[in-house]
This record gives sequence, structure tokens and C-alpha cells, in this order.
Amino acid sequence: MLKEPDSMDGLAYFTRQNIGEGKAVAWVKKGPCPKCKTLMGKPVEKGKVKIRAKEYQCPKCEYIEPKDEHAARLDAEIKYTCPGCKKEGEHTMPFKRKKIKVKSKTEDKEITVDALVFNCDKCEEKIIVPKKMKG
Repeated sequence: MLKEPDSMDGLAYFTRQNIGEGKAVAWVKKGPCPKCKTLMGKPVEKGKVKIRAKEYQCPKCEYIEPKDEHAARLDAEIKYTCPGCKKEGEHTMPFKRKKIKVKSKTEDKEITVDALVFNCDKCEEKIIVPKKMKG
């Protein structure tokens, strides 16, 4: 049974989205440093977290790991209501987004977005949890 996080402190990623007739809440917990096991995070410069950092850094031993390598070690945990069968379920998968084409809500064209893609445990319908986009 997956437990939804109480705060964003220990998370590398969080999203809550409506998916057609269903919904999904997805989160990724921060990973431990391979050297000292402290939770890694984005680097802090002048007291502020570097938002668009290309690496993760251990706050204790200052070990630096590229963002892609760090993300490959993490798992996404998802609680969802399937848009097809309306059943509630849970799913854990590697935090590896796929590029998919979806129809834009604002314009009449297809756009490519990053998304977590998995199948419903009950009815096998494909469920797509896209990365939130501006606009």
C-alpha cells in the first residue's frame, strides 16, 4: 500500500492530475547518496536551491551526480483512478519518462510531452501521466 507524502521535503518530483475520466497522483522520493546515504538534492548556491540544475548534490559529502544518472536510480509511485474501468489502483515504476504526442488543449495540433506511461492493473488500459506544462 503506497502512502502519499505529507510534504515536498523528501521528494524529487510530485504531480496531481486529471486524466480524462480518471485521475493520478505521482511522486518520486529523493534518492540516497551512493557514498554516504544522505538524501541528495539540487545544489544550493548562496542559500538558494538551483532550480534548473543539471546535477544533484549530496548536502553532507558534496558528491555530485548528473541529473540523468540520479533519476535512473529513482522509482515513481502512482495512485490512480483508471479512466477506462474507474477502478482505483497503485503502481510503482522506474522514473523514466517517455516522449509522447498529445493533442494540444489550446491549439489544434499535436505536441510532444514527457510522460509516465503504464497500464491499469485491472483492465490493462494505457494510462499517461504527462509532465505539467505551462499554459
